[in-house]
Amino acid sequence: MKIRLNLIAAAAVLAFSGSALADLTIGVSLPLTGPASGLGIPMGNQVKLWPTTIGGEKVKVIVLDDATDPTAGVKNARRFVTEDKVDVIVGSAATPVGIAMADVAMESKTVQLAATPMGLPPGKDAWSFRMPQSNVVMAHAIAAHMKKMGVKTVGFLGYTDAYGEQWLQAFTAEGEKQGIKIIAAERFARADTSVTAQALKLVAANPDAMLVVASGSGAAMPQLGLVDRGFKGKFYQTHAAATKDLPRVGGKAVEGTYVVTGPVLAPEQLPDSNPSKKLAMDYMVKYGAAYGADSHNQFGGHAYDVPLVLEKAVPMALKKAKPGTPEFRAALKDALETMGRTVVAHGVLNWSKEDHWGFTLDTGVIVKVVNGDFKME
Repeated sequence: MKIRLNLIAAAAVLAFSGSALADLTIGVSLPLTGPASGLGIPMGNQVKLWPTTIGGEKVKVIVLDDATDPTAGVKNARRFVTEDKVDVIVGSAATPVGIAMADVAMESKTVQLAATPMGLPPGKDAWSFRMPQSNVVMAHAIAAHMKKMGVKTVGFLGYTDAYGEQWLQAFTAEGEKQGIKIIAAERFARADTSVTAQALKLVAANPDAMLVVASGSGAAMPQLGLVDRGFKGKFYQTHAAATKDLPRVGGKAVEGTYVVTGPVLAPEQLPDSNPSKKLAMDYMVKYGAAYGADSHNQFGGHAYDVPLVLEKAVPMALKKAKPGTPEFRAALKDALETMGRTVVAHGVLNWSKEDHWGFTLDTGVIVKVVNGDFKME
């Protein structure tokens, strides 16, 4: 009997150790096509560079294109949780799509690492954690820089969707703290190819600066429209425009533009005291080696940070359950909320049960477009 019990105990130990070899399955939904493809493609490129193991677990990654379409994003998310039984959902990089996917994450009780600064009603983000800095954090950096530059009035030209509206709210509040007022606001759709009517109204308002809220290569078009209509003041762009597509597409029209970003865009210009410099440099070098020198951007950086946070959280979750189970997904959520200060390439995260944003107000960095490149202010 004693021998039999020992064999049973040994089998249990082997079974538990075997569970540690179970695949950690990650479902990634990105806008690889559509208006936000300029954000999704660099993220998809970085996903290809992810490690093959995280926390000692073999990683299985499933990447799907959501085409910048909320309906497609929801379809992808439902496939992830019903067919693929993923442990983590990553995406989308497009705000409307990420918001739609958050409902699936909450219903299925699956962690979502969103690649967009999506705003959600209180409680709706219980299973959603943001990899990007919040619009409030980035609006704070822009407003502070505007004050330093003597800007008092601002014209706003942004998307009609959630990203645009949330930025309008965030900047209005942060600007007021710095004595800066939005005196004209216009919107346009992501698929629009012209903003002539909006530009005429904004230029007529004669603000000191324009804040353009758009993303990827699409961020150049509205600025070109404003320049063509004669605006000669200062331009500011958000972290969704923090890619080389802005100077590539905008050319001379975007020279001198101020862009808010995380530390990854110009890491070599960061002071050595910046806690993210080493990781941001590592991302820049490895991404450049794979896809061309100086091709790194804000969004590839978010994808670089995903394995960093999982490398810390997964071992904590494994103490409670194995991948592929509801218990593991719940344990992973708890781990993300309790793992504390975590340095990533984009700054220092400190998620909690009450805060699924994590980045502090001093995270945003302002860069300036100079000779087609970004120079830190």
